[in-house]
Amino acid sequence: MKTTDTPPPGPSGSPSDADAAKVPAQRTGTVSKGSSAPAKSGEGQVLNVFSHGMLILWAIMVVLPLFWAVMSSFKTDSDIFNTPWSLPSSLSFDAWGRAWSQAHMSEYFLNTILVVGGSLTGTLVLGSMAAYVLARFEFPGNRFIYFLFVGGMSFPIMLALVPLFYVMDNMGLLNTIHGLILVYIAYSLPFTVFFLTSFFRTLPTSVAEASIIDGASHTRTFFQVMLPMAKPGLISVGIFNFLGQWNQYMLPTVLNTDPEKRVLAQGLVELASSQGYKGDYSGLFAGLVIAMLPVLAAYIIFQRQVVSGLTAGALK
Repeated sequence: MKTTDTPPPGPSGSPSDADAAKVPAQRTGTVSKGSSAPAKSGEGQVLNVFSHGMLILWAIMVVLPLFWAVMSSFKTDSDIFNTPWSLPSSLSFDAWGRAWSQAHMSEYFLNTILVVGGSLTGTLVLGSMAAYVLARFEFPGNRFIYFLFVGGMSFPIMLALVPLFYVMDNMGLLNTIHGLILVYIAYSLPFTVFFLTSFFRTLPTSVAEASIIDGASHTRTFFQVMLPMAKPGLISVGIFNFLGQWNQYMLPTVLNTDPEKRVLAQGLVELASSQGYKGDYSGLFAGLVIAMLPVLAAYIIFQRQVVSGLTAGALK
C-alpha cells in the first residue's frame, strides 16, 4: 500500500510554507482595500471646510450690515461720517427718541401692528381651512381650484395695482386699515394654501377618521384635532407671511395715501426724504432698527418650529 508523503509541520506547530505564503497576500489585500479610506475622508474634510467657509462668509455678509445699523443708531451724525466703523463712545438714545416721537414712528408702528396682526390672523385661518379641504376631500374641481391658488403665486402684483386701486375706491376701502388688511390677506393666500396643502397631506388620516367615528363633526375635527397637529406648518408659513407683510411697501404706497394711516415702510421712506440734503441719519438708523427688531424677535423665538415645519414633509 502506497502512501503520499506529507511535509512535517514546523516546530511548535508553526504554519507550513504554503500557509505562510498566504499571509502576506492577505495582509497586502487588507492594506490595498483600506488605502482608499484616507482619500475619501480627505475629500470629505475638504468639502466640509469649503461648506463651512461659505456659511461663515454668508453669515458675515448678513450680520455685519445689521450690526453696523444698530451701532450707527447710537451715534451722532458727525460720528457716523467721521468714524463710521468705530464703536460708539457712549450709548445715546437721542436718535431713538427722535425717530419714535418726532418722526412719528410710534404711530406707524401701531398701524403696522394692526394691519399685520389682522391680515396674518385672517390669512392663517382662511388658508388653513382651504388647504385642509383641498388636501383631504376629493370633489370635482379640486385640482382646478388648487392650481388657481398656485397660479396666483406667479401673478405679478404690479399688474393688479391700477384695477385694485379703483376697486378699493369704489368699495370705500381706500385709505383704511381694514381695506389694507383684506388686500394683504388676498396677497398672501396663494402661498399659504400651497404650503399648507402639502403639509396637511403628510398628517395621518387615521386620527381624523377616529374622531369622525367618535361622532365629531368635520368642523370640530379640523379645529380640535387637525389644526393642533399642523402647528409646525402654521408657524412656518406664519413667519414667511409675517416677513412679507411687515416689509410690504408697494401695496400701502398705492392704497394707503393717508399720512395718519401709514405703515413702517412708508414711515422709513418719509424719514429718509423729509429733510432733503440735511438728513437725520442717526434717526434713520434708529427707525430702521425699530422696524427690524420685531422680525428678528419673531424668527429667534420660533426658529425651531420653522425648521421642523419645513422638514416635516421630507421626514414623512
